[in-house]
Amino acid sequence: MIQLRPRLAEVQLAVMLLTRLPAGRMAVAPSIGAAAWAFPLVGGVVGGVSAAVLLAAMAVGIAPGMAAGIALAAGILATGGLHEDGLADVADGFGGGRDRARKLEIMRDSRIGSYGGLALILSLGLRWQAIALLTVESPKLGAFALIALAVSSRAGLPLALLWMPAARTDGMGKSASGTTRARALISVAIAALALAVLVGPAEALTVMVVQAVVQLAFARLALRQIGGQSGDVLGAMQQLAEITGWLMLTR
Repeated sequence: MIQLRPRLAEVQLAVMLLTRLPAGRMAVAPSIGAAAWAFPLVGGVVGGVSAAVLLAAMAVGIAPGMAAGIALAAGILATGGLHEDGLADVADGFGGGRDRARKLEIMRDSRIGSYGGLALILSLGLRWQAIALLTVESPKLGAFALIALAVSSRAGLPLALLWMPAARTDGMGKSASGTTRARALISVAIAALALAVLVGPAEALTVMVVQAVVQLAFARLALRQIGGQSGDVLGAMQQLAEITGWLMLTR
């Protein structure tokens, strides 16, 4: 029998961890690994914020391209740029470090280098363009895609926590280790359902398969580069999956 209170606490912790949205306080928090199954649900909340802003902007007559940019900004504000920061740190570390220790050192540095800056420009540009393209076709389609891809791009993170060792002895990647296969599968099931309902079963299958391939390839790269996963690696993994989803939906 499913116990509701622990599951709600796990959802609350996931919101607190992955967003800047108000989520109350917790006297006793579950482990991050236990809450990993709820990462796609948090994505749905973030995507819902972006979708609501997109539709509101269109309703007051803002052009689709500008509305898309505002919607993208709303999602970034909701997360505090958490995943974008991870992408930039990974790009700098993997691109600029000569060995594992130096790569991890660069990734921990709060400053953004040229590799990280370019990665952010490409990520924002590709997503902005894709949102605008779908919104021109149909504002409803653009809004649904924002939600669906925010969900599906986070579905692979519990699998990374399950299968990849932590690259550091501290940090989010280490503290989030310890999830289970059942939680990872629940995460994938949530994403599959969201995609099927919001963008259609055929597109859902294509998006999930290609996202899985991209995330697996990136996981293998991270294993070679730094020996495992970290909070930054997970953030970059989410960004790559989201971009992949947009490429599939706009092809």
